[in-house]
Amino acid sequence: MSTATIAGAGSPSQSSNIGIQDFLKILTAQLNNQDPLKPVDNEQFVAQIAQFATLEQSRQLNEKIDNMLLVQSSTQSIGLLGKTVDANVNGVTVTGRVSALALDSGQPLLTVTTAAGQSTEGITLSQVANIR
Repeated sequence: MSTATIAGAGSPSQSSNIGIQDFLKILTAQLNNQDPLKPVDNEQFVAQIAQFATLEQSRQLNEKIDNMLLVQSSTQSIGLLGKTVDANVNGVTVTGRVSALALDSGQPLLTVTTAAGQSTEGITLSQVANIR
């Protein structure tokens, strides 16, 4: 199994499509259909299992990091309540106090109220350019 194939199997679009059960089915099919005169080399066999185990661990680690980042962004956004921020909304800079916080699928969305009393909702943390 080539390294390019392993890397492709771990791409975000495919990571949820293949699991340990799928790997075991492929492995069983490979063993059942191998040429009896040229069996799979033990080292190659063990290397394939190790590569898949590493791939699975990487996928699980990525999921845990994504979850941790969601929690961190939620915690960070709570600290913005009452602070004055500059946010880039559709190419326009909005300056005001963070007056409310909402969560949409774990993603924090801020409501910024300007000095004139105008509220802008649905501002993500990535849109915040400056915090005072």
